[in-house]
Amino acid sequence: MNGFFDFYTILFLVLAVVIFLRLRSVLGRRTGSERPPFDPYSPSKPNGAASDKVIALPQRDSADAPPASEPEPDFSEIAKADSDLGKALAALRAADRSFDPKRFIEGAKLAYEMIVTAFAEGDRKTLKNLLSREVYDGFVAAIADRESRGETVTSNFVAIDKAEITEAALRGRTAQITVRFVSQLITATRDKDGTVIQGDPNAVAEVTDIWTFARDVGSRDPNWKLVATESAE
Repeated sequence: MNGFFDFYTILFLVLAVVIFLRLRSVLGRRTGSERPPFDPYSPSKPNGAASDKVIALPQRDSADAPPASEPEPDFSEIAKADSDLGKALAALRAADRSFDPKRFIEGAKLAYEMIVTAFAEGDRKTLKNLLSREVYDGFVAAIADRESRGETVTSNFVAIDKAEITEAALRGRTAQITVRFVSQLITATRDKDGTVIQGDPNAVAEVTDIWTFARDVGSRDPNWKLVATESAE
């Protein structure tokens, strides 16, 4: 029994030594010169010296140095610099440094779709946020007249083919921009019995509108409002 025990004891010892030697060859030995584990909460070294484990970021020459100026927006796709429209857009930019004609057009397209849809649905709340007082009163009167006759309107956008700035002006603190929209719409007006009395619910129609938007450039409110509408047809 003792011989049996001694044989397996010796075998386990041999295996332990072999495993230790292999681990040592793979992991190496501590020499006393290893860097300590990184501690993100350890205090900085004295005199502002950088930690061995941290790469110091370059410092600005002055904390009050102004940020790099934004590049001037490119008006060339909208109007020539020496044209009346180009000069007017430049004047708007000078009065309002946040003004960018390209971004304005994208916002105008979104507003156009929202206003046309809200008018068809009789959504007065949406219209009130997008229209000047005078235009809002006119739209609401038309909606009320339509509702009094029991008429309903459906209007679906297919696409806005074109939205281009045709005029711009700065009158005092008020900036005005006129945009010509060419859109593809499916629209129909039905009477109280559901009969189509105007438009066609199955046909796409091209619609051209000329809308003027305005904004007080001295106001913190960045939104433009529709102040005039005109149909080109």
